[in-house]
Amino acid sequence: MNLSQALLNQNRLALTRLLTQVENNTEQGRAALNALFPHTGKAHLIGVTGAPGTGKSTLVNQLALYYRKEHDFRVAILAVDPSSPFTGGAVLGDRVRMRDLSGDKNVFIRSMASRGSLGGLAQSTSAMVQLFDAANYDVILVETVGAGQAEVDIAKLAHTTLVVEAPGLGDDIQAIKAGILEIADILVINKADRPGVEHTERALNGMLELSHPTRRIFQHHGRSMVIEEEKVYDQQNTWIPEVKRTIAKEGYGIAELGEAIARHVDFLRESDEWSRQTRTQLQVTFDTLLRETLFNRFLDELSPQVYADTLSQIVKREESPWGAVESLLKTFL
Repeated sequence: MNLSQALLNQNRLALTRLLTQVENNTEQGRAALNALFPHTGKAHLIGVTGAPGTGKSTLVNQLALYYRKEHDFRVAILAVDPSSPFTGGAVLGDRVRMRDLSGDKNVFIRSMASRGSLGGLAQSTSAMVQLFDAANYDVILVETVGAGQAEVDIAKLAHTTLVVEAPGLGDDIQAIKAGILEIADILVINKADRPGVEHTERALNGMLELSHPTRRIFQHHGRSMVIEEEKVYDQQNTWIPEVKRTIAKEGYGIAELGEAIARHVDFLRESDEWSRQTRTQLQVTFDTLLRETLFNRFLDELSPQVYADTLSQIVKREESPWGAVESLLKTFL
């Protein structure tokens, strides 16, 4: 039996091996993704993001316990950790905070390094999520690096995005910044036993009241994600992010958060946003793979000497980077 078939039979060892193959972008990993793709598209992807210190890992741990105990769902967790810019290694400490889940055969935890990728996710995150989906996990929790305002890529991958805040971690202006808060489907105020939680909740609710419901259109490489012909958008049928308080280390508020996530899933399915988001996810993956493949093939056809000479001209200010690219494209395409 090959690894792909073993994964479909929920073999954990096969899943572990294929995750490693995909993360390392091997030929075997790519072949497995091709074979398993028709078996994907069923899982609910939940993204968990927010600034460092807000308790994302503890919250993910409690959500996984909630889905196991209350719904008997099979749960996969993909925790993306920051990696060294010099060695590429990572501490991968999120698994240490999830020891409550150890021993449950229906929970799979995988840590991975961001390997310098921006946006809070590694390049192979989407592919690894596809493997979990094919392995018939009902819920996939993706925890991002926790880098701050620029960490918005998770919204292109997840069906439901949780943005985790905590009292006392920043000034009031954080509540109205463009970027990470705009991607939230649910705003979670974790560590709600800290002083200032009421102030944080008022600031977040004030931000939500000031912003009128609009359709979310992702920007991908400077272009809006046009996924289908525009239709009249009913603002009355727009999801308004909810604000929930939790104390993850004590399990407080987790059930209420789970109910809010369920309401968001119902909204996605009833409004056809689920299919829209799925199309966006696949388009982002397709565009990224296309760009990387074309770039790598172009470099393969470009001789090292021509590349070095062109770079030397740029360094000497004899040619601009923009002009050099235009010249190479005209020569080789």
